[in-house]
Amino acid sequence: MAKPSKAELDALVEQAVVDAYDEYEQLTAFHAVIEQELAVPFQTTVLGVEVTVTKIDLVPGSGIVAICTRKRNRQAIGLLDLPLPAPPPAGAEWIDAYRHWTP
Repeated sequence: MAKPSKAELDALVEQAVVDAYDEYEQLTAFHAVIEQELAVPFQTTVLGVEVTVTKIDLVPGSGIVAICTRKRNRQAIGLLDLPLPAPPPAGAEWIDAYRHWTP
């Protein structure tokens, strides 16, 4: 799956934030669409360790995070820092749009 073009990312951003008035509402809108569209769980590698992304969450002060698990351990990883596997999971274009939107 090829990465979305800038025009495609702009269109996804517009679709996500169309009814949001301020930055917090836009962040909340992105969380909602990513939570709805991203296929979880999926496997990825963080710092050389395989983890399972089990859900997407919105954490005050941290933004949108992926909840990653490995055995009994859980860790929230900022979506901006989350490495995606190849091929990426269905709906990963929304992560790309979020990264494109975030300053």
